[in-house]
Amino acid sequence: MDEEPVIPPRWLERDRRPSGVDDDTIDAVGKLGEAVEWIERARGRLYDFHQMSGHADLLLGGAADALEDAGHPDLAERIRTDLVGRNVIEGRWTFQIVEEYDATYWSPVRQARSDIEAALVEGRPHVFESEMKERRRTHGRRHHEERPEPGS
Repeated sequence: MDEEPVIPPRWLERDRRPSGVDDDTIDAVGKLGEAVEWIERARGRLYDFHQMSGHADLLLGGAADALEDAGHPDLAERIRTDLVGRNVIEGRWTFQIVEEYDATYWSPVRQARSDIEAALVEGRPHVFESEMKERRRTHGRRHHEERPEPGS
């Protein structure tokens, strides 16, 4: 009995150039992808800011407790009333900044990328990078494989 050929999962082929797509289009979609990756990095920094600011707010509360324990209730109260829970920008805590960034910028950018990839490269992400990998890898060399083996 003949064995059926192993068909790689779709995700292993997902970054291949669709037929008929020219180099300039691949380059342009690649530039868009790079821009989105930088936006993702900026969003990560925004989450860093969000978490660091929140942690600092908790530390301010701890500092107020320590001041009170050390016999300085007036200074502790100043921190509690003026600093703990304070907006980081007018009217907003950091979670609100993150939410606004996501709604106003991050989500529309990601949607545009998705729409453009759907229109130009059959929705395939990272075609530019896949082709760069193919140009830069050493064919036949361990750890330079084109793709993982199906099932690995």
